[in-house]
Amino acid sequence: METTKLVAAIAVSMGLALGAAAQAKEHEEQTVSQADVPMAVQKSAETEAKGGQIVRWEKEGKNYEAVIEKNGKKWGVEISGSGKVLNKHDESKEHKEKGEKY
Repeated sequence: METTKLVAAIAVSMGLALGAAAQAKEHEEQTVSQADVPMAVQKSAETEAKGGQIVRWEKEGKNYEAVIEKNGKKWGVEISGSGKVLNKHDESKEHKEKGEKY
C-alpha cells in the first residue's frame, strides 16, 4: 500500500514539474525577423507604431511582440497571430524586472 502511494506521489510530482517547464518555455522570448511575422500581425504593429518605429520582433509562444520606439521610449506590443493587440507595456520596466541593464 505504501509503495502505491509513493509511486502516485512521484507521478504527480513529475507531471507538475513537466507542466511548469512547458509553461516556462512557452513564455520565452525569441527574436525573429520581420519576414517570419504574419502580415496581420505586421499591420497591427504598424498601426500601433504611428509616429514611431518598430525596432525588433519577438515571438512568445503563439503570440508576437513588436518593440516600438516612440518619443524616446520603447514599448512592447503583444499581438496574437491573427493580428489582435493583446497587451502593451514599457520595455524598460520589463527589463528592470528581469534584472537586465537596459
